[in-house]
Amino acid sequence: MASDDTQTRRDFIVLTASAVAGVGTVAATWPLIDSLNPSADVLAMATVEVDISSIEPGQAITVKWRGKPVFIRRRTEKEIIMARDVNLADLPDPQTDEERIHKGHEEWLVVIGICTHLGCVPQGQRTGSARGEYGGWFCPCHGSHYDTAGRIRKGPAPKNLLIPEYSFLDNSVIRIG
Repeated sequence: MASDDTQTRRDFIVLTASAVAGVGTVAATWPLIDSLNPSADVLAMATVEVDISSIEPGQAITVKWRGKPVFIRRRTEKEIIMARDVNLADLPDPQTDEERIHKGHEEWLVVIGICTHLGCVPQGQRTGSARGEYGGWFCPCHGSHYDTAGRIRKGPAPKNLLIPEYSFLDNSVIRIG
């Protein structure tokens, strides 16, 4: 009977020591794990709301989101027609115009303004700046040409301009992120 009592005590001591060691390990590593979370300033930039009510057809603005330029362009009827009148077989990264915009808001195009080749910022946001052969954006560093839907049409860039997660809060405000 004494051996059963000794074994029960031993089991209790091993279980208790294991539990204390586990809690101690978690308590010691928690500051490291917590430091990997995004800081408050990064979380504040996680979403941005943009007033688009003053943008006229054919105009574009650039906003900063998560440290990246985001191009918001209010496309003209001609630019929308140009974007839709494309043979998808001719595109290096085939996507329809409808896949790149929000239904019901066809005139608005929102893309991350970073060339998918080497991370340059393409030209074409300002009135009069080079927009390339397809009327969208042009990256002068290596010659990538994007169309009015932000799709790569010519040059070394392998992919279309990326589209951030965004939604329309109403007809005059877009939330990015």
